[in-house]
Amino acid sequence: MYIKREITPSLIKLSKQYPIITITGPRQSGKTTLVKKTFPKKLYVSFEDLDQKQTFEQDPHGFLERFPNGAIFDEVQKVPDIFSYLQGIVDKTDIKGMYILTGSQQFELIENISQSLAGRTAIIKLLPLSIEEVYGDNAPSLESVIYKGFYPRIFKDKLDPTQALGFYVSSYIERDVRQLINIQNLSLFEVFLKICAGRTGQVLNYAAVASECGIDVKTVKKWLSLLETSYIVRIIRPYYKNLNKRLSKSSKLYFLDVGLVCYLLGIRKLEQLQAHPLFGALFETLVISEVLKKAYNSIIDPSIYYYRDRYAHEVDLVFDHVTSINQIEIKSGKTINKDFFKNMKYLIDSGYPVKLSGLIYGGDDSYKSAGYHIASWKKISKLIASFM
Repeated sequence: MYIKREITPSLIKLSKQYPIITITGPRQSGKTTLVKKTFPKKLYVSFEDLDQKQTFEQDPHGFLERFPNGAIFDEVQKVPDIFSYLQGIVDKTDIKGMYILTGSQQFELIENISQSLAGRTAIIKLLPLSIEEVYGDNAPSLESVIYKGFYPRIFKDKLDPTQALGFYVSSYIERDVRQLINIQNLSLFEVFLKICAGRTGQVLNYAAVASECGIDVKTVKKWLSLLETSYIVRIIRPYYKNLNKRLSKSSKLYFLDVGLVCYLLGIRKLEQLQAHPLFGALFETLVISEVLKKAYNSIIDPSIYYYRDRYAHEVDLVFDHVTSINQIEIKSGKTINKDFFKNMKYLIDSGYPVKLSGLIYGGDDSYKSAGYHIASWKKISKLIASFM
């Protein structure tokens, strides 16, 4: 079963404008399947294959001559020299959509692209499936959606989420972590990963994480950077009128797949989730990940923040449009309470240039009331599209 990806039209459009398309994102987010389905006539090479990797390294010119019409090159970060060779080819041929590159290690890809392919490639970020892509208008219970998460293979092969995500964590730690940073004690990194999962949707306290893991703050920041570059987490910074204050205040941590968080928290059955003390944070994680999926699928790098002041006024999501902002509150409750709107009203009354205000909640109904756009979690995509 192939689930058509929302990003496909944008991918096709960009392939007619740029000679190279680079698709990055976490492991198992569906990059390979996407490019094979979108460009079925292109030859495919994976540099996970050691023979292909060695063949390129031994004779780069001879290797690339095998693909006069271009190709799909998967996991290109494993052959970093390829970028300079591709630069020379596309500068001579100027054929649009000639090469489709994919990779799961953001830092190495972007570093090599900035050196060799700047201006020659469109960069696309592909996260796991969205609610809309998986379920359309037929989403099951909220708890079931959170528990399963959104990695495509779980749906394609009808896998048990706990087993599949357990294998995912093991392979991520054994392969990506070991390759990207020199960690002697991989089990300690797994403990760190689980401690971070317990803080999803919450303000980051680096010292507290360091203390709980038995490592220093510098290491915490280094490891969190690794989680970001491999698309496991996203750090959201606070919004302030004074731009300089954005970087000097505490940030919030979100995982990019809520099912992965459930696994890391030790949730092995759906029943364990229903009364879990972190259910609100898991719901918030779900919504933030959906916001990022919608943005990336629309080829937008969103300027998103959260608002919090010294008086404990907090708005979960702020879209910064330079001259105006849009704000969204995220509440897991299935019944709407007037308190859901008080902090958004505070920002409006405080003189912030608020254009749109919205609520995403755990109920089923979507409508507009008293100037607020209210959306069921099942309709996240439609609300976000108008707020980005």
